[in-house]
Amino acid sequence: MEILGATLRVCVDDLETSVRFYERLAGAEALRFERAGVQVAAVGCFLLMSGPESELEVLRKVAATIAVADVDEAHKVLTESGADIIAGPVPTPVGRNLIVRHPDGAVYEYVDRRRP
Repeated sequence: MEILGATLRVCVDDLETSVRFYERLAGAEALRFERAGVQVAAVGCFLLMSGPESELEVLRKVAATIAVADVDEAHKVLTESGADIIAGPVPTPVGRNLIVRHPDGAVYEYVDRRRP
């Protein structure tokens, strides 16, 4: 499994104010989308999320987002290594994702940019 990088997940109250701060910090423009009522802005290595508390409560349980070359390969390696698949693989606005609980209990999202 090829890991390409990781994204830090940040839940925020005011997405617009936060986007301005993180765009300046990262020196990059935000890529925005919405998913399940949550407004999302990807800025550099940060994934900013704002929305209903019921949705954010679930999102806060995921430690980080890990970019991989292929979610299907990640699924295979993680399963063979003893990880529990919580959800996915499923399509997202930018590719596919998979939510996994590692044997130590940590929960991560794995994503690729392969369009379904």
